[in-house]
Amino acid sequence: MFHHAGGSHLLYRGWAAEFPDDWEICLFDAPGRGQVQALPLIQGCAELVEYFNGALAPWLDRPFAFFGHSMGGLIAYELTRTLVRKGGPLPCLLGISSYGAPCGEAGADGTRHLLSDDELRDWLRHTGGCPPKLLDDDAVWRKFGPVFRSDFTLVDTWPPPRDAAPLPVPVVAFGGHDDALVSADRLLAWAAHTNDFRGLDMYEGSHFYLTDHRRSIAGRIMDLLSRTSRTPPPWQDFAGQA
Repeated sequence: MFHHAGGSHLLYRGWAAEFPDDWEICLFDAPGRGQVQALPLIQGCAELVEYFNGALAPWLDRPFAFFGHSMGGLIAYELTRTLVRKGGPLPCLLGISSYGAPCGEAGADGTRHLLSDDELRDWLRHTGGCPPKLLDDDAVWRKFGPVFRSDFTLVDTWPPPRDAAPLPVPVVAFGGHDDALVSADRLLAWAAHTNDFRGLDMYEGSHFYLTDHRRSIAGRIMDLLSRTSRTPPPWQDFAGQA
């Protein structure tokens, strides 16, 4: 499960309890926060994907699925594309939350990383992008502001792939009805980026709707994975070719 811009694995605190006991819920932090706070921040999507690819390598010898929220959705998508390109094992399911399908050129989704500190804080207040206490405390912002700016640089400068082939992986999209950042149309557009689109699930709430609906989302993921398990998952195809 991959976290949002400016966030950490704490976004998914408590989620493990919603899944079966024999599932391993892997919560990785991007460098510069949480469990890897000592590592330098990464501002390039390709570099962060390679970092996660290395971190996940020991876990990819068994069935697995990806779920990413906001920036985490972008990372999950690009990581899946990397595995396809390298001929590695593929996720049985790719869940993308509050991140629209690729469109246009790099920067099409904004230039937030270029805003002044005051402008960036105002933007985050307006969109509900982080807790008010973080934005209103200058000392706290000095610590976390650079993390937001680095992550937004990654998202805003990511070059969408040109004529990318649809993923050979089931994809499901999730979103909030009142999300000011990502429209339902952008979420539905993921259907063009997979050979097996499993639909769009919308919930009450804004960009961080998922914090109020984790049980429903976990249930949906378990249901989808129970269906995909009836046919050989993509990772088995690659294992058979080895």
